[in-house]
Amino acid sequence: MGMDASRLTLREIVLRTVVVHTTTYMLVGAIAFAALDYPTLFAEPWFRGFFRPINDPMVMAGPLFQPIRGALFGVVFYLLRVSLFGRKHGWATMWIILVIVGVLSTFGAAPGSVEGLIYTTVPVSVQLGGGLLEVLVQSLLLSFGVFYWVTHPSQRWLTLGFWVVFVIMLALPALGLLVGQGLSPTTP
Repeated sequence: MGMDASRLTLREIVLRTVVVHTTTYMLVGAIAFAALDYPTLFAEPWFRGFFRPINDPMVMAGPLFQPIRGALFGVVFYLLRVSLFGRKHGWATMWIILVIVGVLSTFGAAPGSVEGLIYTTVPVSVQLGGGLLEVLVQSLLLSFGVFYWVTHPSQRWLTLGFWVVFVIMLALPALGLLVGQGLSPTTP
């Protein structure tokens, strides 16, 4: 590949991961929300006791917390930088790690995980349905996006595009919360 991955810095990997994670999380989540009819799904008894309602302010603020998750992923990617960014198809390794450790083998009983299948009352068909597809697609886009951006740092269009979408993706829920609280961005 020609890249000396050992020279990559923590800062560049973490920042790019924060931006890519937040944007892919929001984009894939918005598509899944519409396509999978989350309001109806989350009203089902097995989810109603497990998840906050979709109109809860914490749910609305959820995207604003995604940079934290992105930073955590970025730290791990930094620790594995030679194995991930020093190979031609390192994005595939990154995705497999995310799927195995972060989706299927979580320590908690998350729907769609091995533990979720064993310990929750959420029907198997629901666990293996759209929600699992959503996280598989988002983790794939995260892996490819971070890999490509880290290994092609000189492509300014990519950097500009990711940062613009990132700012928009954080501004939308922030503005939604302000409007929901009866405030406007111009109110002192």
